[in-house]
Amino acid sequence: MAGAAETCLERSRDAVGTLVARNTAVLHQCTSQRVTKWPDFVGVERSMLAAGESRGARGDVGIVGGQRVKAAATGMHSMDTTLRGQLAFVPGNPVLPCKAGSASASARLPRVRRHAPGTAGKARRSSAHGGVPVGQRDGHRVLARAADARVQDEKAVTSSDAAVEWSSVRVRETFLSFYEKHPRYAHVRMDSASLVPSDPTILLTIAGMVPFKPVFLGLEERSCARATSSQKCIRTNDIENVGVTKRHHTFFEMLGNFSFGDYFKPEACQMAWELLTTVFGIPTERLAVSVFEDDDEAYAIWRDIVGVPETRIKRMGAKDNFWASGPTGPCGPCSEIYYDFEPARGNEHVDLEDDARFIELYNLVFMEFNRDAEGALSPLKSKNIDTGMGLERVCQVLQHADNNYETDLMLPIIEKAAQLAGKVYQNCDARLQTSFKVVADHTRAVMHLIADGVRPGNTGRGYIVRRLIRRVLRNGRQAGIDGAFISVLSSCALDLAEKAGYTNCREREAFIRSELEREEARFLMTLERGEDRLQEAISDAKLAKQVVLSGVIAFELYDTFGFPVELTQESAAENGLRVDMAAFDECMEKQRIRARAARESLDLTVGAALASFAQSVGESEFVGYTQLDIPSAAVRGLFVQDAQVDSLDEGQRACVLLERTPFYAEGGGQVGDCGILRLGDSQFLVEDVRKESGAFVHIGEMLCGSLKVGDAVKATVNRDLRSRTKAHHTATHLLQSALRLVLGADQVSQAGSLVDPTRLRFDFNSPRALSPQELETIENMINGWIQSGIPAQVVTMSLDEAVERGAIAMFGEKYDRNDVRVVEVPGVSMELCGGTHVSNTAEIGAFKILNETGIAAGVRRIEAVCGRAVVEFASARDSIVRELCGTLKARPEDVVERVDTLREELKDANKQLESLKKKLAFVMSDALLEKTDQCGPADFKFIVSSLDGVDADGLRAAAERLLQKLGTNSAVVLSAVNGEKVFFSGVAGKDAVRAGVHMGKIIGAVAKLCGGGGGGRPDGAQAGAKDASKLVEAQELAREQIRTVFT
Repeated sequence: MAGAAETCLERSRDAVGTLVARNTAVLHQCTSQRVTKWPDFVGVERSMLAAGESRGARGDVGIVGGQRVKAAATGMHSMDTTLRGQLAFVPGNPVLPCKAGSASASARLPRVRRHAPGTAGKARRSSAHGGVPVGQRDGHRVLARAADARVQDEKAVTSSDAAVEWSSVRVRETFLSFYEKHPRYAHVRMDSASLVPSDPTILLTIAGMVPFKPVFLGLEERSCARATSSQKCIRTNDIENVGVTKRHHTFFEMLGNFSFGDYFKPEACQMAWELLTTVFGIPTERLAVSVFEDDDEAYAIWRDIVGVPETRIKRMGAKDNFWASGPTGPCGPCSEIYYDFEPARGNEHVDLEDDARFIELYNLVFMEFNRDAEGALSPLKSKNIDTGMGLERVCQVLQHADNNYETDLMLPIIEKAAQLAGKVYQNCDARLQTSFKVVADHTRAVMHLIADGVRPGNTGRGYIVRRLIRRVLRNGRQAGIDGAFISVLSSCALDLAEKAGYTNCREREAFIRSELEREEARFLMTLERGEDRLQEAISDAKLAKQVVLSGVIAFELYDTFGFPVELTQESAAENGLRVDMAAFDECMEKQRIRARAARESLDLTVGAALASFAQSVGESEFVGYTQLDIPSAAVRGLFVQDAQVDSLDEGQRACVLLERTPFYAEGGGQVGDCGILRLGDSQFLVEDVRKESGAFVHIGEMLCGSLKVGDAVKATVNRDLRSRTKAHHTATHLLQSALRLVLGADQVSQAGSLVDPTRLRFDFNSPRALSPQELETIENMINGWIQSGIPAQVVTMSLDEAVERGAIAMFGEKYDRNDVRVVEVPGVSMELCGGTHVSNTAEIGAFKILNETGIAAGVRRIEAVCGRAVVEFASARDSIVRELCGTLKARPEDVVERVDTLREELKDANKQLESLKKKLAFVMSDALLEKTDQCGPADFKFIVSSLDGVDADGLRAAAERLLQKLGTNSAVVLSAVNGEKVFFSGVAGKDAVRAGVHMGKIIGAVAKLCGGGGGGRPDGAQAGAKDASKLVEAQELAREQIRTVFT
């Protein structure tokens, strides 16, 4: 028996070795010929498998390169364990196992939910003893070592538990490695760009191609012919679908490969198909393809080269399958690859828009046309490829998840949120599961946004972050999570981000946590107050049998409580109401009108015509670092209000483009230079300089004479203003260094700056205000560096070298990786900067902080002056002190003490005045007792009257005094006209409240009638209004409402 077993073992070893050698040889031949279909390996000599056939067992069915393979069984358990783990995958030729006797390989990748807790672990443990079973080849189970997810050769589905094997880390790395190491079309792997794009026309990075947009539009030279990336993206246009559908997200990763004038349609289609079917191992019958309705070329490629059956190729219209960068410019057809969840339904009547059956996996954009203003298409000289495959979607497919959320990208956050709520996610109903999905999705989004420098705010990107955080908190509360929780969830999200390679999240962990916790604390307070007011409004609307919630109330919630109108809409919808958005928008517009500055100015910003011209003429030569005047600079172009002209006459305001210039263009926080352009007796005053597509645009006015295109002008920068500006710029660098030393480098990051001849302004992230002592320390530190006369150095180097040496980069700025300008004050400061600077710190003269204030949550601002501006500041302050001394008849050193004395005297006088007002109100209110009304079976008492000339505090005190005299079964509503304002104050005793009196509603109603608003509790409320003409009518309304309750 032992001899027979050894013989069987030897034959098994030989069979497997021969099989691997043969398959490898065939694979090599296939790869060299760039075939798109792998051969069928069924025809292996049956003599190799005698050991398996002798048992008479039928072989399992597997998939080799997308082809169905029938194989004989083998005595796997008798195989020597020395073979385990020694056999490697045949690269590019995965084996997908499926059960013996199955009708088709479509049994793979079924639509099932994620494994129940515990079962996945059992699947892993079953193969952990030596190797990972990867399938069947001609009766032999092939083994491979469990390797790191970053190994490129791990391309096959390596276990029947694909949900475990295809982790998101492995999927991402496999995609990037496939294109980076492609034998013929190797791509350059690009890191994900920031969610804050350099393109000012885009609020956030919404697609994988956004970082490459300038290349596609021809605005920048390409740095490589082919690129691949996993780009983090944010979209909020369909935020209401997040958590509701299976595939909508705010934050997602877009896997993409790009060709800039290199390969085109055939190669893009073949590589995409190879990746999905050969590398990811998705059966071909699970895939379908769409093409643009007129794109016969793409249709033929899929049918004839790739080999997709015509029944699985669908033509679709421009809405779905044609991409354009805008009304004009580059554009082209798309082709999309879909995954089929239900292939058993067959190929007849295939509808790719059936979301229940199909999910779009891979979108290929063929950028081959240019569209002109008339809509005509002409071929591009350089044709490009732009592709995108959502990581969340492909993970859903490969991990056999029911939706994108229940993959390893988000499920850990979901389950942590459910745990905090004391629930098991899998056991929750659909409503709770939706809330947990929203929490997980938005937590990822805000973590990455804050890591990329976006802080919660009320406008732009900041508003998006604030809105997402508030949706996290609201959905968490709805799901049953009590108290603060977002920091706990952010820890989970940070762990996932770090595993994905987003190291910036971990590096900014403290900052992310502090921002989230601060915003959470602020919103929870707002939420409680706003929710009370909202529920009161909803209850009133439902009692009145209304279906519309007042837009004015929605605006009040937004304006007074900071309650997002989206949350108001969601709460209203949950109660069967809709918000009157027209009224809300009207209130918003009135507010904008009130806040808008009532002045008009000439718009000299760069327009479309000038931008197009600037792009066509190319960059201007800037010589302003070393020269402040040049004798001859050719005029390239002239523009008046974005209209190109040939010449300028005296008095015209215009934009002048020069071939070379000493004028610094606004950038990096530094304002543009001022100066003069001269041509004989003609002079053009330069008031500002902007940069457009590398061309310097000089903005100003033709003072005298004329100027025409082609003239050679003398360009002279205002030396005094430049000198002041560069002193302030270098001082800004010193300020940032001092802040980092005093507060801690990890506690300070630049959030913006402004440098001009008169001052500097530096915005920075900080969780708190600086103390006077800290400001004094910073000021003294900077003045010490100035007095030391430290020479400044300016050098150029690669970005990597600069970062390695410790240079600080301004977040959000775009830098050339090969050539950056580094400004260093040795031992003090080193920053990447393109601005102008002093050559020695002594040139700054002196430094003085004017003020330190908060401009947003977590953002502080320091304003300061230096050089001659310090002298000017001191002179202005000295004049103020002299005037105060004269007015107060005090010496300078006694001014503070004299002011404190006057302030105390004023405070005492105000107290006496308030006391007299209250006494007067009491005297006047006692006379109102004669106007007491009674009603109802319990003899309820109430007073509705006026006390003119009394302020709001006196009115409240009078109402409370009257209530004390009337008793607990009474109510008092008083009003007072004070100037143009009307005040209301109402109080009710506890018995009156039990009877149904709600003073908050009564006061709110009467104030509204007089053009105001307000409210409060059932036992007490106040309000203000501005229309005293309706006061009598308002008082009658109050009486009517009180009588209604009492009777």
